[in-house]
Amino acid sequence: MECKEVRADMHKKEMMAVQDAMDVLSGKWKISIISSICYYNKRRFSDILNDVKGISNKMLSKELKELEINQLIKRIVLDTQPVTVQYQLTEHGKTLQTIINNLTDWGKAHRKKIIGR
Repeated sequence: MECKEVRADMHKKEMMAVQDAMDVLSGKWKISIISSICYYNKRRFSDILNDVKGISNKMLSKELKELEINQLIKRIVLDTQPVTVQYQLTEHGKTLQTIINNLTDWGKAHRKKIIGR
């Protein structure tokens, strides 16, 4: 294989990896939900609902289920009265912490550049 073909193949695999990541993290809410859980380690549904401005109960429930299916968070049911449910990042989900931190830093710098604060 020529060098150009090898690079093209590597580029194709990298683009596929980016698409895979975007498929899992796509939408308006998932990164904010992960960020909420990431910051506090464990979060209740109502806490996440308060953190993520504009999300509905139904949408939060849907997004949490998708994040759980993709093994990024785990749902913990506590034996309390009434029953308490918490969400926590899995070990796999914790691998996103660097990305969340980088996005936070970039967002702060971008806000400062665009609006000066």
